[in-house]
Amino acid sequence: MARHIFRCPLRWADMDAFGHVNNVAFLRYLEEARIDFMFRLAPGEGSASFTGGSVVARHEIDYLRPLVHRHEPVVVETWVTDISAASMTVRYEVKDEQALYARASTVVVPYNLELGRPRRITPEERAFLEKYRDEDGTVAV
Repeated sequence: MARHIFRCPLRWADMDAFGHVNNVAFLRYLEEARIDFMFRLAPGEGSASFTGGSVVARHEIDYLRPLVHRHEPVVVETWVTDISAASMTVRYEVKDEQALYARASTVVVPYNLELGRPRRITPEERAFLEKYRDEDGTVAV
């Protein structure tokens, strides 16, 4: 099982009054990793996979320890745990060499922007997602 690795820079504005990265910034980190995974890495140049749109149906985040602002990026590992006819669950770990800061999951629904409604996952999209599928895939803290 492969994992998508995204190195996400931390921004000064991500820090809260207590000197650590604010919980809302984690959602941006997940979004950046997911966009890189689905729109940059997805099945090759010229492919229409995922470009028709998608919406987030659910986020779930477990914050494991504070992430202090620094100049080095944080690593966001991304993989897929569930693929249905019209949704996928993407899992993440936000970490560096020293610590695991958060675990998260997002349910993503492919969306037809022109029709304004959800759509099914295409065979090409499913084939791509299967390369990153792992039913469990969590690391013990």
